[in-house]
Amino acid sequence: MTYNDTKPILVAGATGYIGGRLVPRLLKSGYRVRAICRTPAKLLSRPWAAHPDLEVWPADLLDQKKIMQAATGCRAAYYLVHSMGPTVADFAATDRKAAANFAAAAAAANLEKIIYLGGLGEEERGLSPHLRSRAEVARVLRLGRVPVTVLRAAVIIGSGSASFEILRYLVERLPVMVTPRWVQTPCQPIAICNVLHYLIGCLENEATRGETFDIGQEEVVTYRRLMEIYAEEAGLRKRWIIPVPLLTPRLSSYWISLVTPVPSELARPLTEGLRNPVVCHDFRIREMLPQRLLDSREAIGLALERTQHFQVETSWSDAGPVPLAEWRMAGDPQWAGGTEYRDCWRIVLEACADETWQAVACIGGATGWYHANWLWRLRGFLDRLVGGIGLQRGRRGPVELYPGDALDFWRVCQVEKPHYLQLAAEMKLPGQALLEFHIREHTPKQTELLLTARFLPRGLLGPLYWRAVMPLHRYVFNGMLRGIGKRLNKKILQGPTRTRPPSG
Repeated sequence: MTYNDTKPILVAGATGYIGGRLVPRLLKSGYRVRAICRTPAKLLSRPWAAHPDLEVWPADLLDQKKIMQAATGCRAAYYLVHSMGPTVADFAATDRKAAANFAAAAAAANLEKIIYLGGLGEEERGLSPHLRSRAEVARVLRLGRVPVTVLRAAVIIGSGSASFEILRYLVERLPVMVTPRWVQTPCQPIAICNVLHYLIGCLENEATRGETFDIGQEEVVTYRRLMEIYAEEAGLRKRWIIPVPLLTPRLSSYWISLVTPVPSELARPLTEGLRNPVVCHDFRIREMLPQRLLDSREAIGLALERTQHFQVETSWSDAGPVPLAEWRMAGDPQWAGGTEYRDCWRIVLEACADETWQAVACIGGATGWYHANWLWRLRGFLDRLVGGIGLQRGRRGPVELYPGDALDFWRVCQVEKPHYLQLAAEMKLPGQALLEFHIREHTPKQTELLLTARFLPRGLLGPLYWRAVMPLHRYVFNGMLRGIGKRLNKKILQGPTRTRPPSG
């Protein structure tokens, strides 16, 4: 069934975990979509970005003028935004302002409705800051004139979701777990496919306008039971789970950040929310928008299958800012008041550009870095010790890279297949760092590969850090370039040698 309308559907949060899956499904259903995001490159590189019914609008929700421009001419809107993350000091205040701007823009544009995905939990039971903020966003949106449909969900189970990744890493890595008492808290999870069905269904079902609905599977489980189910579905031995009363949410978040890819700044608000029972009390939507609800075992099994087959459509780790354009551009960054350091290495391979790109594009994650992987793991471990993200995020898929993707402790900034890849460091550093791969095909059977490290130091420690790591570059970069040649099973014609960095 398709739907044709001259007015597009506005989607705020189109680059997020939910939005990145909702947009292509709306397009497939025949809707025109206007996706707003701070970093258009994140959307423009997606497989569905060239769809004729998609409009990509660069806008920040904290900029009311731009949001009003984006909302003009739209029919309805989805609000799938939250500001929780390492780069936001007060996510609740940021969410309030963004929601107020969006409500005002929706009213000015005379939208028919706003559909908002929030969180389950009863406020009289002392909600965690995260769940309280989700409820507050719903109230702020409803202060505007446009009717708001609120879907309240607990744990969303799907490949790449933060909740599923925490569950996966904890169970796979810890045969014995000493846990807080919250493992006994009741919850009512829901599979990501069921969430998307409700989101799309609310668009045309007039009975849902302005209403609040609880969405979840039919059974109520505990977090302990979810861990047991995961172990069974993954074919693991029985996990021993020992609840103790001494572990606080803060201590739990630090432990989660060490064992899983989720940083403590994100793990803590999520962990605090686990102490609140999150179960459904309103089941009306099941009759309004009927579907088969996956139970916990089915949802975990499906998410595990997608993960194992590298079919992760979107991931929690995709969210994150891309470095400033001024820094990513070539040239001495005088705007930053400092000198940029560069170190470039060159190799010439008996291979074409496409072949060389295949090896470069697979770097990181399960593939590793082609040389001295123990050093990369050590660097990731040290980063985790000081509160960084480490290497554990891996990558969303084994082959394709898109701007905005997380890649170990890097963020993909720019992809120009098969000639250029730029990565920005997200580990803790006294400055900003980039890693660039330039591929230049001299003849169909001769390709030059340039590997360039760029560093913009900050403070006194910046230059000292660069001087400390420079001796390692010879060992790591030399070996990495040779490893790429070995991966391709191609002859090395020249190098690796240190050379001048490319210009432009």
